[in-house]
Amino acid sequence: MSRVLARIKKKPYKLFSDIYKSAGALKNMQKITPHLWFKDQAEEAAKFYVSVFASANGRSKMGNISRYGKAGAKVSGMPEGSVMTIEFELAGQKFIALNGGPVFEFTPAVSFLVKCETQEEIDHFWEKLTEEGDETAQQCGWLKDKYGLSWQIVPAALDKMMKNEEAAERVMNALLPMKKIDMEGLNKAYGES
Repeated sequence: MSRVLARIKKKPYKLFSDIYKSAGALKNMQKITPHLWFKDQAEEAAKFYVSVFASANGRSKMGNISRYGKAGAKVSGMPEGSVMTIEFELAGQKFIALNGGPVFEFTPAVSFLVKCETQEEIDHFWEKLTEEGDETAQQCGWLKDKYGLSWQIVPAALDKMMKNEEAAERVMNALLPMKKIDMEGLNKAYGES
């Protein structure tokens, strides 16, 4: 016991570091969290996204909500007591949504890529995320949802296909006219079916 206390006195930070490492907390810590700015639909959007990704092994869930106080409401123009931020998780990826008012909008310059193992998975995400979305923004697996956020719904095998010098051009020619990606068409172009 005295050796443990001596170790704590000598390097107290080291003990906590060792505890976290042994628990795996540092290994699983997410370093970067996407922070999404909504006009006033952050909570609605978070609930929608969690419902879309609910089938992702139970790793999609709602998190903490913070509300505007007097100071924040005054500066932002948002109502006092309304949702300011909401944390949520999609397939294990943490996000924060902010109700920040009509100052900024999403652009296709930033999108979230969803790698799918099956056509059924592609169909699921495509159907849910395109509902009430921008039909003119659908091309090559890209879409814009009803909140204006851009997504890429692609087969996990697409990376492998595009890295194959012999097949990449055939795959690209098959991919370009598609809106929702058809895995059978890509596999045929790649030469696997």
